[in-house]
Amino acid sequence: MIRKISGLFIVASAICASCASNSDATNPAVTWEILSPQDGNESKTICRLTVTGLDSISRLCFNQLPREKRVVSQGDSIVEICAGYYYLSAPEFGTPAENAVIEIEYDMPIRTDAFLPESFHAVTPGGRIIPVEATLTPLLDASIENKEWTNWITSADSIYRLNDRLISGKKPGPFDISPSFKKVTLTEGTFKSGSPVTTNSIRHENPEFYRITLTPEKALIEGASPRAITVAKRTLERRLLEPNGGEIPCAVIEDYPDYPYRALMIDIARNFYNPEQMRKIVGLMADYRLNTLHFHITDDEAWRLEIPGLPELTEVGARRGYTLDSKDFLPGVFNSDGNPDSKAGTANGYFSRDEFISFLKYCDSIGVSVIPEVESPGHARAAIMAMKAYERRTGDDTYRLTEPGDTSVYTSAQDYHDNLMNPALPGTYAFIAKVVDEIEAMYHEAGVSLPGIHLGGDEVPEGAWDGSPAAMKLAADKGVTGRHGLQGEFVKKVARIMRDRSIPMLGWQDIYTGYDDNYHPQVAPQVGGVNCWVSPLDPERNNAIKGVKAGYPVILSNVNYFYMDMLYAPHPEERGLYWGGCVDELKTLSGYPDMICPDQAGAKGEIIGVSGHLWGETLRSLEGAETLLFPKSIALAERAWNGKPTYSPEDFSMMIGEKELPRLKRLGVTAHMRAPGIKIENGKIHMNAPYPDAEIHYTLDGSKPTPSSPVYSSPIPVEECKADIRAIITKDGYQSVTSLLRK
Repeated sequence: MIRKISGLFIVASAICASCASNSDATNPAVTWEILSPQDGNESKTICRLTVTGLDSISRLCFNQLPREKRVVSQGDSIVEICAGYYYLSAPEFGTPAENAVIEIEYDMPIRTDAFLPESFHAVTPGGRIIPVEATLTPLLDASIENKEWTNWITSADSIYRLNDRLISGKKPGPFDISPSFKKVTLTEGTFKSGSPVTTNSIRHENPEFYRITLTPEKALIEGASPRAITVAKRTLERRLLEPNGGEIPCAVIEDYPDYPYRALMIDIARNFYNPEQMRKIVGLMADYRLNTLHFHITDDEAWRLEIPGLPELTEVGARRGYTLDSKDFLPGVFNSDGNPDSKAGTANGYFSRDEFISFLKYCDSIGVSVIPEVESPGHARAAIMAMKAYERRTGDDTYRLTEPGDTSVYTSAQDYHDNLMNPALPGTYAFIAKVVDEIEAMYHEAGVSLPGIHLGGDEVPEGAWDGSPAAMKLAADKGVTGRHGLQGEFVKKVARIMRDRSIPMLGWQDIYTGYDDNYHPQVAPQVGGVNCWVSPLDPERNNAIKGVKAGYPVILSNVNYFYMDMLYAPHPEERGLYWGGCVDELKTLSGYPDMICPDQAGAKGEIIGVSGHLWGETLRSLEGAETLLFPKSIALAERAWNGKPTYSPEDFSMMIGEKELPRLKRLGVTAHMRAPGIKIENGKIHMNAPYPDAEIHYTLDGSKPTPSSPVYSSPIPVEECKADIRAIITKDGYQSVTSLLRK
């Protein structure tokens, strides 16, 4: 669907655009800059694009996280091909004019570089896709005079106060790791790498209990299950011996998790990570004793797993480029260069069946279970478009997911208007059954137990199915009303599909919130876990409490503690979203399950675990994903393993700085570094870092500091400052964002 933003109204049509470069045309270039807010309105932003090489341009395409926007000049136009993918037109395009200047007004402030336009490419008059060289002004410089923006970022003096507290943490010893052990008893002597390690099975009420007994001669690992022994061996080798030079004091370690479900959700639908990259992430999960990969492989923007018999799911659903009708591939939302066959970036790609089977085997070998998520009935645009292509190719409507003639009008949370499977169509359930059967077959071939399939079930918008005759008939037949009632019928039907196959069904909290006591007995027995992502501490509104009382196994997944894709802190150079607030490793560390969902007397269900979630909208590389994951997911692992208080914030931060950051660097992992603090006191500039061995590099002339800038060693007289004070931290090869104190 195409929506007119302003200017010309463009009718959706099939435009076949060759994606080869046009060697006969001069490649265009664009510069982007942010202008100061006009008329004192700090909540609006005016941006200016200057485009050159106009003779080769028919349309200028780009990606940008959705923001309401319009062009300032009536002669220009901006069209939203789909949420996050746009093209611009201007009268100068296709002419020999020197340049075109286009101004765009946004209804909201642009606060971080993640919200800047990106992936510029152009469509030539002949329909070719050609690259566009883009130069963008970083927001740290562009927005410094914007009062709304400067009030939003974390002040450098408040960072100073926090760093001053964090630096007081205790220096960690060899057994101070995360997740922290339940019990460590030191004994005599030293255990060295290369000494014999034997294993033994023991009985324990907790199937993940293990004991490691270290003597100068050998190590004995005892575990209540094969997986417990696998975890213990990896902990000894990778978390104790390797970081300590292969030598640690002898001790007896007794350990077990408080929760059986300790997960990380990785979204590869929005932006793709290939099997090798995912193996790296899962290996790190295993290091921190996270035992479940919630694998978000489908969504509106892509379908990332080959399903035999339904080739369009990946032929259409795993490719993104310049299209106005989504018939052959999906629109190039997020990191797309317009070419659906491009191997660069993270827009295109999928796991083949063989790759997925191999991946399952690897995950199982290191103690990580994989729960794939097949989004339904919402977040399903990729599947819907793929099944339309399947029907066009085969003439078979077995897997039809939408009703012809449905006039429903709705807008999803991600600004889609055509992303809902219809709960009244047999094709919807035939499709789900087909996908479930093929996934089950992959697990069977891998020789790996299928712990469940996550069916999504979240964010079905108001207005869903109101214009569907089939849905309205179903509602009347079942005695339900509206979007919520129809979604409940969908969930019950899918639960029966899963029950018939003895496969646990997982979902988001939407599958149980708002339903009555007649509904829950039909659904809860088949549910293996429900991710509760919004649960205010008020008991009357706490969705986690409602879930356990209704008999569901609840997984705490709260956005304000466990969404890994949230910004670490308000800052233009931080990548991530902030609709759920900012989440750093200390905030995640404070997400105590007993606080989020206190014990409920007589509850039919229980809290089975904790899950962190890395949504992919702002991510453009594996390195970007790692930065949002680490060290946040280390704190996630601490809370998932130990529900009660363990480390203080000061001790945890010190452990991260002293042990985890150096280790991650050795493993080639990109991690996040906390920022330096700056304050002016008694006529002098003071700076500090949260880690004892970090270097602070600074500038006093308003320029951006680099690792070559002067190193702070003692307070600096204020009179030496010529402009804004800026500083960064470097440590172990990592670099922080820039702290800024205006003069």
